[in-house]
Amino acid sequence: MDVTLSNDPGHIVEADRAHIWHHMTQHKPYDSGVDPRIIVEGKGMKVWDIKGKEHLDAVSGGVWTVNVGYGRERIGKAIADQVTKMCFFGGTAGTIPGAHFAEMLIDKMPGLDRVYYANSGSEANEKAFKMVRQISHKHYGGKKSKILYRERDYHGTTIACLSAGGQEERNAQYGPFTPDFIAVPHCLEYRSQDGTSGEAYAAASIKAIEDVILREGADTIGSICLEPITAGGGIIVPPVGYWDGVQELCSKYNILLHIDEVVCGVGRTGTWFGYQQFGVKPDIVTMAKGVASGYAAISCCVTTNAVFDQFKDDTDKLSMFRDISTFGGCTGGPAAAIENMLIIEEEDLRGNSVRTGEHLENNLNALMEKHKWIGDVRGMGLFAGAELVADRGSKEPVDEKLVAAIVADCMNQGVIIGATNKSLPGFNNTLMFAPALIATPDDIDHVTDAVDQAITRVLG
Repeated sequence: MDVTLSNDPGHIVEADRAHIWHHMTQHKPYDSGVDPRIIVEGKGMKVWDIKGKEHLDAVSGGVWTVNVGYGRERIGKAIADQVTKMCFFGGTAGTIPGAHFAEMLIDKMPGLDRVYYANSGSEANEKAFKMVRQISHKHYGGKKSKILYRERDYHGTTIACLSAGGQEERNAQYGPFTPDFIAVPHCLEYRSQDGTSGEAYAAASIKAIEDVILREGADTIGSICLEPITAGGGIIVPPVGYWDGVQELCSKYNILLHIDEVVCGVGRTGTWFGYQQFGVKPDIVTMAKGVASGYAAISCCVTTNAVFDQFKDDTDKLSMFRDISTFGGCTGGPAAAIENMLIIEEEDLRGNSVRTGEHLENNLNALMEKHKWIGDVRGMGLFAGAELVADRGSKEPVDEKLVAAIVADCMNQGVIIGATNKSLPGFNNTLMFAPALIATPDDIDHVTDAVDQAITRVLG
């Protein structure tokens, strides 16, 4: 059968229905007449679907990616020019945009030195885990191979990344998992495990990590992998003092600190990277999503020279980091990332993230005063969450079906927001906001007005 590349909307919808397997989607409703959603155009903060409906996007492409907004012609041109001249070469050799972007990136990350290119956040985290395991074999007789991760954090979709994932519903039905990934407790003060708060809760959270270290044996632990602000697990900003405590534990027990910046990185919180909000000095930093704002696939695993140098040994043919990412060699990624970073600098989008983020926080706090269903508002920069509860006193979560109804109501109003989704049993109850860093106060008002109306209609 000949395939016709038709622009007819009906044809495209039916081709999608028949052949596309969508991410995180139950397809059964498509069998009974529900149409898959198809996005055809984006400009600034807005996207249009195939039916012509306009939406204001408050989650940067649905998965917190399009940091500089849609329709950036200069990024598209940079990609086209580069891939026409030289599209790809495997990562055993360098490329001009790869060298240039690595230099730009390291300039923004004092104390870090080396960039390993890959093509997704999951893959970047896999690289970090492999580095830790290989260091264990090369320098610790294979003993220092355990990797700590935190409840509610998320690090990707591969089996190893799910092994380091603190979201039970994302992990369900995919085991058995890779051994020697060990959980430490979450640090959501609103859901304090022992009733403490503030600095006392931070101290208790650090003690809980140390208890795990001592139980497992510090000489068996190679790294701890943490998000600077927990993203999909509910937008959790650690309490004051938490990160200082993590750094001290890593120094005390010779544990590499791996920070997953896949969501928080590249301006979202107001600094280039989320960890920079807390004065942390990581050994490994992973990133993806906002690195090129979704204009091309790229991720980076960035390390110190102290990590890098542990693989320099020409007396052993197995001593090098024996890893490859095929599409880490695509030049479109770093070409896009260069322009993306220049736009953020030239338009002061980090500053806008702070200023407009304050407006978002104020609006959400105003909604919390108005609606008894909002139990907590938290976040940093243009990255915020509002946790919905049935009762503020007991903090009983609102049923996740009602949360989904609020998201759907906003969608019907032409506003796209997010929520914890198929992640945390009983706690998929947080509305989430991560608009592009170009967002204006008017955009934020549009978003929070839609949320206000949706909560009123769904919860009363």
